[in-house]
Amino acid sequence: MQFSAVELVGYVASALVVASLAMTSVVRLRLVSLVGSLVFVVYGALLPSIPIIVTNAAVAVLNIWFLRKEFSPHRDLGAVPIAWDAPFLIDFLRSHDADIRSFQPGFQPPEAGDFALLLTRDGLPAGALIGAPEGTVLRLRLDYVMHAYRDSRIGTWLYRHGTKVFTDAGFTTLTTVPASEAQRHYLLGVGFVQRDEELALDLRP
Repeated sequence: MQFSAVELVGYVASALVVASLAMTSVVRLRLVSLVGSLVFVVYGALLPSIPIIVTNAAVAVLNIWFLRKEFSPHRDLGAVPIAWDAPFLIDFLRSHDADIRSFQPGFQPPEAGDFALLLTRDGLPAGALIGAPEGTVLRLRLDYVMHAYRDSRIGTWLYRHGTKVFTDAGFTTLTTVPASEAQRHYLLGVGFVQRDEELALDLRP
């Protein structure tokens, strides 16, 4: 079966739109959908078909609008202290246990005395952070963000602009031992530095 060049453009556009619906990451969904809608605009122009052009141009504008909000420095991100044994936290961790252990196999549930944060995006749960306090040092045992929000830069916000939640609790330093090279790369990217076998982030001004 042979296809014309115009038909191939249409099939590529369709494939991109279908692929976007399979994305679990909000940002990747928007990016792939944006590319698909732009290819559909080209397809509409080649036909030519005004309805296809107008519809997909509108879709492209909406994707750009939402991506702009996604990467905005004013994104509504938050970190709320929560009791280590709060039912909501325990249920959240249990619900995402398989995903958590896929990159941090040795994670253990929170223990008495642990410091815990519920990470939020637009007021909705997006992740959790758990650490063991040692004086003014917080040793992180979990830094988890749901797959859909890992492109939302929650970690960058937390360790650069949201550190008040740690200093208000009396911590001056965060330390952790990365569970993987990918996690090490991520932590170094948000400001941690190598200190012996650990990575550390100094919270003092």
